[in-house]
Order: sequence, then structure tokens, then C-alpha cells
Amino acid sequence: MAVGLFDSGLGGLTVLDAVTKRLPKVPFVYFGDNAHAPYGVRTADDIFNLTCAAVERLWAEGCDLVILACNTASAAALKRMQETWVPPDKRVLGVFVPLIEALTERQWGDNSPPREVAVRHVALFATPATVASRAFQRELAFRAIGVDVEAQPCGGVVDAIEQGDEILAEALIRSHVEALKRRMPRPEAAILGCTHYPLMETTFREALGPEVKVYSQASLVAESLADYLQRRPEFLGQGTMGRFLTTGDPAGVSNKATQILRRKISFEAA
Repeated sequence: MAVGLFDSGLGGLTVLDAVTKRLPKVPFVYFGDNAHAPYGVRTADDIFNLTCAAVERLWAEGCDLVILACNTASAAALKRMQETWVPPDKRVLGVFVPLIEALTERQWGDNSPPREVAVRHVALFATPATVASRAFQRELAFRAIGVDVEAQPCGGVVDAIEQGDEILAEALIRSHVEALKRRMPRPEAAILGCTHYPLMETTFREALGPEVKVYSQASLVAESLADYLQRRPEFLGQGTMGRFLTTGDPAGVSNKATQILRRKISFEAA
């Protein structure tokens, strides 16, 4: 009954923490492609190939359902994977859906025409590859009209977080928020469009100001996954044991993960 979670690095641990609290009886297998992180500066083909390889590894662990806890992979690879690559007995889902459901206040299965929503000015903070894909804007346009999305590519932030350089990450985030506010002075909502960013959510909130509603993904994804598994329990795979896998150095990745989650995490070589 295992479920797979994939991220290019350690950001997906924010999602893992939320889903394990929401679904404590489900074993999760986490795969971090740390050897190839960050994905945010890679080409779409490169992201697709790396993501497919990681998903296949999670299928081998008995995870018939895999969550791409990585916005870059969700934006640049997921649609192509679902249309051309994923077999009928498997499922690969991304992290955009719960965000858009929350922002538009309508369920994913609601196929009624796009309509106006309460929020009109949205700031999107994401990796360069996610911004370039325009996946968030494309999916949002299917469900809402009249929403102005201003996207800010946050170069360097993921690297700083992965390296544990919080001072640099804070400085970069404040710079990126300032750059966005020059183009959209009064955003009503902000999307933290990378699973690394909740680790720096306090800095984003301080830089944006109290009047901006910040949407962070971890809790939204956890609730969405719980709902999905209730409706589609057949995609709980045959795996029975939770594991942490990495393409990077297991000892180094374990130390960083332990610092992030504040509990002992032991990665194995993938």
C-alpha cells in the first residue's frame, strides 16, 4: 500500500512531512534525485527523462501511485508523461492541482466553464523552468477568468536552500519579491510554486506583507492525496515499507534531511 513521492532534491520533504501526518498508516517511499538537482535550470527533455527514471524506480518499490512533489517536474514533464508514457495501471500526479483548487475554490473534477474568482492579482514564485513552462497559468485559465498572474523566476533560491545557506536564501527571496512588486505592486495572493519554498515561508511572508495571502503546497497536497486515495484505493501499491532513496551521497543527504525535518532521516543509495 506504499505511495511514492519524488523530488529533484530535498524540497519534497515538506510534502512528505504533511502527507505522513495526514495519512499515518500509509508507507511512503521518497526518491530525491540529488545528483541532478536543481531541475529548475534544465531543459524540458532533460527534466522529462530524469523524472521518468525516478518514477520507474518508485514503481519498482511497489508504488503504483507517484506524486511529483516537485513543481518543476510537474510543470515541465507531467502532462507529457500522462499523455505518452504512464501505463493504465499506474498513476503519476503533480502538485499544481491542489493549489489551483484552493485558489479557484472549485474541485478538479468540476468541468464547468471558467468563471470569475475572488482573487484577481496573483504572484507566482517558482524556478526558472516552472515559470518558462507557463503550466500554472495554463491550468488556471481552464478554471478561472480575469486573474492576472505575475510570475517571478527565483534563480538561486533552491541551490541556497539545498546548501543550507539560509542567509543567502533570505537575501535572494527578498530581492525576488522586490522585483515582482515592481511589476505588481499589490498582489492579493502569492503562490510558493516550489516545494523547497515552504522551508523559507516566513521570509516570503515578511517580504510580501500581511495583506498578501500566501498559498503553500504541503498541507494542500496532503488533503488532496487523502481525498484521492479514498476515491481510488486501487492505486495504493503493493509496497509495504517506507524508505528514503537518493541518487546523491546518502550520508550527506541524510544529514541535510535530518536538519530539515528535525528528526532522524536515513537515505539509501537509489
